[in-house]
Amino acid sequence: MTCFLFDKIIFGPVISRRLGVSLGINLLPQNKKICTFDCIYCECGWTNPNNYCLDTYHDRQEVKAALEEALIHIQNNKSGLDNITFGGNGEPTLHPFFSEIVDDTITLRDKYFPKVNISVLSNATKLDDVSVVNALRKVDSPILKLDAGTESTYRIINKPLIDITHKQIVNNIINAHIDRVIIQSLFLKGNYKGIAIDNTSEADISLWLEQLQKINPKSVMIYSIARETPAHGLIKLTKTELELIAQRVKAVGILVQSY
Repeated sequence: MTCFLFDKIIFGPVISRRLGVSLGINLLPQNKKICTFDCIYCECGWTNPNNYCLDTYHDRQEVKAALEEALIHIQNNKSGLDNITFGGNGEPTLHPFFSEIVDDTITLRDKYFPKVNISVLSNATKLDDVSVVNALRKVDSPILKLDAGTESTYRIINKPLIDITHKQIVNNIINAHIDRVIIQSLFLKGNYKGIAIDNTSEADISLWLEQLQKINPKSVMIYSIARETPAHGLIKLTKTELELIAQRVKAVGILVQSY
């Protein structure tokens, strides 16, 4: 299947099923994906583990200038905007000046669109970095990935490229004490390289729910595949299947939205 990379620092605004009218910020290279995961469903394709190189990240001032130009353009055209969202070609918190760029973004948001939310889409693998945690505490919507309840399912779906376990990720989210944290979880089924994939099993869902209760997020976003994936043989969940999971989240007292 065909995946894609974002070819600009600032992209959109795009219509997001989770974030409304969203202006994206890509802190990562325009020609390659850099991430600590190699998720089988990622719209940006597979991760090359050799891509880590500090000189490939966009310069802080370059990001600031591009964002201000985009915000002025949207303001001049009187276009609507709901979110400024850090996402792009991999894991945004890997940028060495992620915290400083978040500060710049807050300053520009307050200047041009003070009512607009700032969101970060992250896989939560860098929560051992104090500067990353402090930056996530400042944004309106720190959205952290948790796609599995068990270690085995996590390794099949997210394919971590660094030495971090599922338990460590959950504990890091808990210990970060990010008040507004939102958990995002993608559910899917299928078969990849002869391995059955299903993070909706009773074992996974039960443990995932236990982990959610320990994290105590502001809310949970659940969704399934919406775009082409690098792995073949993946199956999108039905609306009914997602709703059944959502009902179980509601039953433990956590706000949930399904997409």
